[in-house]
Amino acid sequence: MGLRRLWVRATAAAAVLVAFTVLYFCLSGKCILLTDGETGRLLGAFPIKNSGEFSVSFIHSVNKTPVTDVYRVRGRDIYVVRTVYFNFGAGVQSEIGDGQTLQYGDDGSMTVSGFNKRMDKLSYIVGTVSDHVLDIGGSSVSLRELCGQNSTVRFSVGRRLLFLEG
Repeated sequence: MGLRRLWVRATAAAAVLVAFTVLYFCLSGKCILLTDGETGRLLGAFPIKNSGEFSVSFIHSVNKTPVTDVYRVRGRDIYVVRTVYFNFGAGVQSEIGDGQTLQYGDDGSMTVSGFNKRMDKLSYIVGTVSDHVLDIGGSSVSLRELCGQNSTVRFSVGRRLLFLEG
């Protein structure tokens, strides 16, 4: 009798675990999670689809021109796919690597694409001179307002319950 009870309890526990897992995945969505780089505290969660893109724009601290880094989500990974900038100089890419292309925009921008590089630990130090702005899902978010000036913010892919904000 004891072995049968143990088997019934184990089966029931497994069924409850499967039910909670299915429910969680039905009620949650894929998000870009922003966390404090020092404490790990969740700062924000922004819905994104697989193969969805987001970008971070800022004024480069050395050459004082706009830069936009564009990323794409693949599964639970973040890949850098292109960078847009307006001036060559210290701190920005000046050579094109294997598989990369350089295109010029009508606005004077230069777009380097073809990186296809997974970013295992994507983080930014939020600007003290100028803001860093997250563009995702048609919205722009000031990282200075969200995280605080001179803070480190980490980006990752996770899931968040759909009815929870932020």
